[in-house]
Amino acid sequence: MRVVVVLMLIAIIASLGSALVFVYRDQGQGKTRAVKALTLRVGLSLGLFLFLMAAYRFGWIGERL
Repeated sequence: MRVVVVLMLIAIIASLGSALVFVYRDQGQGKTRAVKALTLRVGLSLGLFLFLMAAYRFGWIGERL
């Protein structure tokens, strides 16, 4: 479980970094690559959130006090 979450976070950060590189390299000429990378980041973040909600619901993860 922990490995999946860490891998998803790494993928989110990598997508954000690639969008930054695309914005810097393209310099306003075409922003489609940056937009696609940011869209991927949003999708990954949403997927991670839904995965964590489902994992909590099914009891795969629990509360720690």
